[in-house]
Amino acid sequence: MTLNGDIVIKARRLTKRFGRRTALDGLDLDVPAGVILGYLGPNGAGKTTTIRLLAGLIRPTSGSAVVFGFDANDQYDVIQRRIGYLPGDFVAYPDLTGAQYLDYFAHLYGGVDRDRIELLTKRFDLDLSVRIGMLSRGNRQKVGIVQAFMHEPDLLILDEPTTGLDPLMQREFRDLLRETRGAGRTVFLSSHVLSEIDAVADTVAILRAGRLVTTQSVQALRDKARRRLDLTFAATPPADRIHAVPGVQELTIDGRTAHVVVTGSTAELIRSVGPYEVTNVVSHEADLEAAFLDYYTGRE
Repeated sequence: MTLNGDIVIKARRLTKRFGRRTALDGLDLDVPAGVILGYLGPNGAGKTTTIRLLAGLIRPTSGSAVVFGFDANDQYDVIQRRIGYLPGDFVAYPDLTGAQYLDYFAHLYGGVDRDRIELLTKRFDLDLSVRIGMLSRGNRQKVGIVQAFMHEPDLLILDEPTTGLDPLMQREFRDLLRETRGAGRTVFLSSHVLSEIDAVADTVAILRAGRLVTTQSVQALRDKARRRLDLTFAATPPADRIHAVPGVQELTIDGRTAHVVVTGSTAELIRSVGPYEVTNVVSHEADLEAAFLDYYTGRE
């Protein structure tokens, strides 16, 4: 068991090349215990390569990946039982039933509480008597989720875990992630579903072209994200005054209503229009997706 504040994952100058192509270029990253880290980036950014390095499946070209104080490649057998891993291209043995597949992994983990397996199976509405090859994509994904969580590992490494799940099961999965964090465990979550990261992650690390471009809390991203306010005035909106406010990105006047897009805090905008009679204010949610995409495309 790890304590909050401990560093569970420590990557230093972690690099992986495939021939002439550099998939991951000098990653430096610390992941503390008890957090959900959202690992983001466009396709081809190096997310899956990072996960395969952390899971001991491929060797780095240079640099190091240390998990629980052990080398993730050379000493993976020492930490294997403390990790739950779900690959993005989850493929199970098609001729095995779900029960047989989970029994196999339970043996690898040194035994698993049967009640825990039953609880997860019921939670995700999964029939373990069916051969995996006969399951839908979503139900195969559920088998992978149960396999990753059933031994209550200290670290979950998850690559696109909600692929194929319907909205109800996605919500159930997010609840499971929150419970995992509440128990002091750590989650390394790679996902292209930005709303999922926004809903559960404490911190995000964003990759672009194999390089880490930022690591920051979701709250910090939210504080810097774009927000839209619709301000309705008793008279003509003071366009020049609104334009002069720091952080105002866009302004559209529609009659007596000013539609304003602001980056960061809206407090200065509200103060600026204080001398004017405002009859209605509508505030829209921060556009986190736009904030993420700014990093994806290099505008940040």
